[in-house]
Amino acid sequence: MVDRAALVAHARSTIAKGSKSFAAASRLFDRRTCERAQLLYAWCRACDDIADGQVLGHGASAVQDAAARLSRMRALTAKALAGEETGDPSFDCLGVVAAETGLPARYAHDLIDGFALDAQDWRPRSEADLLRYCYHVAGTVGCMMAVVMGVDPSDEATLDRACDLGIAFQLANIARDISEDDAIDRCYLPVEWLVEVDIPPGEHMKPPFRPRLAMLARRLAIMAERYEASARVGTKRLSFRAAWAVLAAAGIYGDIAREVAARGERAWDRRVSTSGADKLGWVITAAWQAAGRQLLPDAAREGLWTRPR
Repeated sequence: MVDRAALVAHARSTIAKGSKSFAAASRLFDRRTCERAQLLYAWCRACDDIADGQVLGHGASAVQDAAARLSRMRALTAKALAGEETGDPSFDCLGVVAAETGLPARYAHDLIDGFALDAQDWRPRSEADLLRYCYHVAGTVGCMMAVVMGVDPSDEATLDRACDLGIAFQLANIARDISEDDAIDRCYLPVEWLVEVDIPPGEHMKPPFRPRLAMLARRLAIMAERYEASARVGTKRLSFRAAWAVLAAAGIYGDIAREVAARGERAWDRRVSTSGADKLGWVITAAWQAAGRQLLPDAAREGLWTRPR
């Protein structure tokens, strides 16, 4: 029998060390939702760390046993979703939140498929490829978080908006982390984009190409803003506190993409982050936005990539 309180404590410690942004936003949920969000985060963080040979999101390195890592991840996840104890607290966290919310297993499996793409040294050729990858590694998390927040798993329209927020977050991450990804021989800029601006493969971080790279980063930021705007419409289907947390996270992460775009060629001289004051500012602003969320126009998702059903 798993000790839920101990798992919640483990999850709370994990999110505090792994993501100050998500930790700040999660505190805006009611207690039960906050705990479930943190439980889900602990599993996501563990999977990411296993895949990238890192600790709490830091120190990523090329791994030599990717297939074995994926196999372990899949086995532990399947066991947790089946309601069995795994012996790993982060995976047991998934088991608890899945049992309590009716979380569809396919989203967990789709997330692991995203890690599999990285293990295969996959690179996006087109913008559609990039967005498909963003779905697997982040849009799935948006869908799972929506269910944690009380969205019915059959409410596809709201889940599409939740997926959009995950995609927006991932596009911001990609723009911010271009240099860090290059250091471990990864590149998530579509090949077609690089060809358009005449950047040779593997050369995008070289000084002569910085102006063109800055153009591509701005392109990512503009895309992120479109998906963020779509996600904001979806908050109309959430409770006030859930909408407050989502809108705070959207603002905090949106600022990352906006800052990358604003810095231009200097975006990768030092890592873009948001200060404690900035986070607090978004918490305050998001409360006002959540209060008025029903006034948001029902904007269509026209032109946006749609997740697989």
